[in-house]
Parts: sequence; structure tokens; C-alpha cells
Amino acid sequence: MTQSDSPENKVNYRIIFILTLIHFTGDFYSSFFTPLLPAFVDKLGLTLAQVGLITGMVRLLAFIVQPVTGYLADRYETRSFVFAGLFFAFFFIPFSGIAPNFWILLIILCLGSIGSSMFHPSTTGMVPLYSGHRTGFSLSIFNTGGTLAFAVGPVFVTWYVTCFGLEQMPYTIIIGAIAFFFCIKYLPAPVSENLSQLGFIGSIKDTLGKVYKPIFLIWLTMVLRAVTGQTFMTFMPIYLTDKGHDLVSVGVIFSIFIMAGTFSGLLAGYLADRTDIKKIFFISHALMAPALLLYLYLPGPFVYLGSFLAGFAALASLPLGVLMAQKLAPKSRSMVSSIMMGLAYGLGGALSPFIGKLADIYGLENVLFYSAFIPIVSLLPILKFPRVK
Repeated sequence: MTQSDSPENKVNYRIIFILTLIHFTGDFYSSFFTPLLPAFVDKLGLTLAQVGLITGMVRLLAFIVQPVTGYLADRYETRSFVFAGLFFAFFFIPFSGIAPNFWILLIILCLGSIGSSMFHPSTTGMVPLYSGHRTGFSLSIFNTGGTLAFAVGPVFVTWYVTCFGLEQMPYTIIIGAIAFFFCIKYLPAPVSENLSQLGFIGSIKDTLGKVYKPIFLIWLTMVLRAVTGQTFMTFMPIYLTDKGHDLVSVGVIFSIFIMAGTFSGLLAGYLADRTDIKKIFFISHALMAPALLLYLYLPGPFVYLGSFLAGFAALASLPLGVLMAQKLAPKSRSMVSSIMMGLAYGLGGALSPFIGKLADIYGLENVLFYSAFIPIVSLLPILKFPRVK
């Protein structure tokens, strides 16, 4: 038996599939909000600043909750974080359709965000345990669960609301409940990193003390990517609606953006197992600005092509930040995963109220145009990344 054929180097695709299903289910419901923004704006009379506030609060909760959950997931061998989080996501978010005002809508979506933030670190931290020597590709498969959910979810929910109305959204809970009970039956308990005796500060020093500089650079890059990505994902549906696209078309365009990221994420993960991760990071971030500008300005039906190119470039590096951080800090898989996802993604999205206010003042198109150039700034920290095999 060769080393590559040994059991510890083989991918347990059954567990990877279950983890991916959890990721898909939670993010499927999380994807409902953005493509329905025009409907919420119309029903509740929301301003762009209020849209930004909701988005910012949802992302801010990810910023706060994910690192804490990631730390606890590395300490305790429990499935509670996974299933409590998944339940919050699929149970609360559908009730946004019957929210009578801005504040109730905000509370419902924040509860759903807390749930999403709880299951992400635990499940991401479990992937390397079952990925053998294909960690990059396995993380990409796991990440595909999320990106595919954000591709399918908008098409489903815009079709559903168009056919049945916002008030019927609570019935979509049935889909999540089926996946929830299936995963309860088959998901094994996580394996902790035995950091319980170190405490929060002690565990950070033990796992990140020698690699905090490259971890910070990776995190900074993921924040800059998140600012641009969240700006386009939040406000492009409203921009497209203003340009004359109906709700279903907006859902399809949004889904194409995410589906393209599914393909590029898989490709990036596959290449990461075979070449320098730093090169893939640099290329994907260098392509983001021109791709996003094409998305913004391609006329008529060409917007579908622009959406694909933008999503392909903007979402390619999503699994790479987690992969590189886990390789640098293997004893704290869940915590560093939460840093790259919740802490970066949440902080990037938490700026949405500010972005929304700028859009109210200077115009949405101008804000989207200048946001497209933010990824160019991220090329500087990428150049200082370590080379990780």
C-alpha cells in the first residue's frame, strides 16, 4: 500500500457530503434576503440606508458570533453548535416574508444570521479531518455547498414569492426540516483540539503566536474582498431593478453570479492542492476589478455574461483563505476558519450601512463603480503572503 492509498490519506466523501449538505441548507435560507430586497423595499418602504443597516447588522453578528463559536468548537466535542445554528437559519428566515415593519424584519434576519454564524466554524473545522491529502479540494466541495445554495436559493425564492407571495414564505421551512433530521442522524461528533485548559487568550497564543502576521495579511485580504463582494451582492439587485429587470430576472442574474463562484471555487481548490496558493489568490483578485466593471456596464442581455465573469473572479478565493489559514494553524481549525469567514466576511458586510448611506447621497451606480477598485488594494498584502504547500 502506498502512502497516498493509506486510510488517513483517503477522502471520506460520505462525511464531506453531510458537511456540505449542512452548509447548503443553512446558506440556502440565508440567500433569501438579498434577491428579495426590492420586494421588501416596495412592501415596507425601506430606504437604502435601512437596507444597508439590515445587511450591516446581519454581517456584524457574523463578525461577533463566528470567532466565539470557532473557539468553543475547538474546545468541546459537541454537535450542538452545528444543529442549533442550522435550526435558527431554516426556522427564522422564512418568517421575514410576513414581517410587518422594518424592525421586525431586522430582528428575524438577525436571528437567522446568528444561526448561520454558529454552524459555519464547526463544520469548516471538521472538513480537514475527513479530507485525507485532498484538503484544498474537499474545502472547495464544502464551500460549493454554500455558493451553490446562494445560486439556487435566489431563483427558488423569487419564483416562490412571485407565484405565492411573501406571506407564504414560512411554508419553506419544510425543506430545511428534512435536511436537518437527515444530518442529525448521520453527522459524527466533532473532534476537539484539547485547548480547554488554555483559555481564550492562551489558546490564541498557542495556535497563532508564531503565524499571526501571515494570518493577519490573509484576513485583511479577505476583508477587502468581502467589502466589494458584499457591496455588489447587496445593492446590484436594487440597481438591476432600477434598470428595468423584473424580480425573477434579478434572481437569475444573482444566481449566475454565485454559480460562477461555485465553479471558480472548485477550480481554485483543485489547483491549490497542486500549486502555490499565493499565485491563485493574486490572479483571482487581479481579475476582480475588470470583471465587476463589466457586470456593472454591459448592456441588455449581456449583463448575464457580466454576472458570470464577476462571480467567477470575486468568489474564487473564498476557500483559499480558509485553506491557507488552516495549514498555518492546524491546531485551531475552527477558530482560524471563523476568522477568515465570520470575522472577515462580517466586518466587510458590516460596512453596508455606510455604503448604503453613500449610495443615498452620491448615487448607487457611483458607489458600485468605485467599490470595484477595492480588490486592487488587496494585491499588496497578497504579495507578502507566505508560500504554503
